[in-house]
Amino acid sequence: MRHIAWLFALLVMMTIPSCSSSSVEEQNPLLVEWDTPYGVPPFDQIKVTHYIPAFEAAMAEHQAEIEAIVKVRSVPDFENTILAFDNAGRKLEQVALVFGMLAAADTNPEMQAVEAEMMPRLAVHSDQIMLNELLFARIKEVYDRRKEFGLDAEQLRLVEKTYTEFVRSGALLEGEERERLKAINEELSATSVKYGQNILSENNAYQLVLESKDLIGIPSSIRDMASERAKELGHSGKYVFTLHKPSLIPFLTYAENRALRQEIYTAYLNRCNNNNELDNKQLINDFIRLRIEKAKLLGYKNYADYVISNEMAGSTSAVYDLLDEIWTPAVERAKGELDEMLPLFEKDHPGEKFASWDWWYYAEKVRKKNYALDEEMLRPYFSLDAVRSGIFFLANRLYGITFRPISVPVYNAEVSAYEVLDTDNSHIGVLYFDYHPRDGKGQGAWCGNYVEQSYVDGKRVAPVVSIVCNFTRPTASLPSLLTLDEAETLFHEFGHALHFLFHDVKYRGLSEVEGDFVELPSQVMENWAFHPELLKHYAVHHRTGEVISQNIIEKMQRAELFNQGFMTTELIAASLSDLDIHSMSEYVPFDPMAFERHALYVQRGMNPEIEPRYHYPYFSHIFDGGYSAGYYFYIWAEVLDKDAFAAFAESGDYFNREIAARFRKLLESGGSKDGMTLYREFRGQDPDKKAMLLGRGLIEEEVEEPEEGSEASEVDEEVTAEPVKQAEVKTDNNGWF
Repeated sequence: MRHIAWLFALLVMMTIPSCSSSSVEEQNPLLVEWDTPYGVPPFDQIKVTHYIPAFEAAMAEHQAEIEAIVKVRSVPDFENTILAFDNAGRKLEQVALVFGMLAAADTNPEMQAVEAEMMPRLAVHSDQIMLNELLFARIKEVYDRRKEFGLDAEQLRLVEKTYTEFVRSGALLEGEERERLKAINEELSATSVKYGQNILSENNAYQLVLESKDLIGIPSSIRDMASERAKELGHSGKYVFTLHKPSLIPFLTYAENRALRQEIYTAYLNRCNNNNELDNKQLINDFIRLRIEKAKLLGYKNYADYVISNEMAGSTSAVYDLLDEIWTPAVERAKGELDEMLPLFEKDHPGEKFASWDWWYYAEKVRKKNYALDEEMLRPYFSLDAVRSGIFFLANRLYGITFRPISVPVYNAEVSAYEVLDTDNSHIGVLYFDYHPRDGKGQGAWCGNYVEQSYVDGKRVAPVVSIVCNFTRPTASLPSLLTLDEAETLFHEFGHALHFLFHDVKYRGLSEVEGDFVELPSQVMENWAFHPELLKHYAVHHRTGEVISQNIIEKMQRAELFNQGFMTTELIAASLSDLDIHSMSEYVPFDPMAFERHALYVQRGMNPEIEPRYHYPYFSHIFDGGYSAGYYFYIWAEVLDKDAFAAFAESGDYFNREIAARFRKLLESGGSKDGMTLYREFRGQDPDKKAMLLGRGLIEEEVEEPEEGSEASEVDEEVTAEPVKQAEVKTDNNGWF
């Protein structure tokens, strides 16, 4: 998944009474004020044994802070109730952020045991606060009288968001319903831990051990990486490929041996679906059963309605409308892509049927044939160091900020850190990078905080942010050379990092944005990743120092829409399967794989040669992540990001400092206003989805026809005789789209 707000957001809200002592605090580096450079966590002092005592002490302190609010005899007002609640739990947040990030980036069996024990306890504690009747009574009184207190706009929004959070957490429930919700939340928490740990075990367990004769077609750089992995795993002289993307995707792209492509891709698709102790299908049933019940307790028809009612989209139907609108042209475009590959496939495998494990291999052949472009030709220009330099250059060009390497405590020797400095050299925050796969690291890429930006006694607490990836490792002879997808991913995660770093929010309760807004800051950065002007600043051959040529850039531009049907189809398929399963209104035990296949392939006519980006048994985003009924966030935010980038294009300057300053203001604001208000303030208008549809090649730019009788009409008569064909896609702004 692209970041892990799902984990620490859950931890941040949670609390339960427990005992603590001053001796525990004095000896526990998680509980004391950190005497470290820039306020980073003291990773070199933290041990796994510190976490449970730290959680217990921090939860007890948080509970005491809540009890102090409840016991205030004064009439509830903003300061003694809302602000006091907003300030409560800072120590718990500190512990939770560190643990949550490391549990995903650098875990081990001991950390997993802590996670399994603490997550249910934290869920119980959260409910004890969010379902505290006396606390809610005070919050409700302030909410009911909010217009009487002379609050400014931010204070008013904090009151309203706090009240809404309590209501959505079940504060209006009574008696048995309240107790049942507590039980559901505790069970969901335990289920989430088990689900995620199963996926990590499955990812780490698989090895495809090969001989050199099996590697026909695979570039030497990929062979070297597989050889080094084999040595690490005790298979010296052989080659090991794994289910981590930097290993899997190159194998699928280049390996001529079709049977081996089928073997590794089938293993990838069947993770946690092997009817063994790591199978997740029953856990998926548990998730859906519990989420349906929770939604109904809270007054919603299903879990999707519950989630989306609090997002920018507002309704499940609005999300389906957008996804359905994209689905048909994406599927049709993918069929056209398949038609281009079939002659090549049939030549190699006459009489056989094209399958999903063939797509990467033959798509790469088509790219070479049609665009004289292949991934291995490009990799030398996209070393990890070069891409990072390009990102730093872009941030400086847009926002004037700079990055200085620093020596600070790190949690793994592979991690590096930078101080982020503003235009006046003032400290903005710290940014960690953790680039490569490890056995203790989850798959994918994400960005999160070790320290959240906040204010204490009127002074800004600077954030400590981390980008975690699973990029191609360097070898003995080569630096880390990124694929285009990996390079784009680093731009994406850096966008999330800028969002965290630029935060300048007065109240902690206003730091979060809507889920379908959160991908805007990340996805907008992708638009610059391969922009010709930026490429010439960072795409430098790692051996020769030669800047990428104009010829190669033009080839990249011509291939920009290459394989977009496939990529859009697998993305929308995952978004639809997420929405479908969370739109169930009654629970009956079901087979998740049969449910998914029927919904996508039978009902919607999905291309049988394409798999959705994620199958349910390893769809971490929606089961142990923060994207349940929300995987659509990526495509919804893409409407925003393409429209935002269009603002730069329309100005004639893709590095326009004035527009960047307005966008930075949007990033600084966090959730102090609703997402659409912030976007309109930046853009001066509602977003237009046309830019997104054009960007994915799902529609073509309309050609304005000259008026009859004009000179242009006569000259271009033959050219314009055939009108430009467009997919049947609406581009009007219904609502705000």
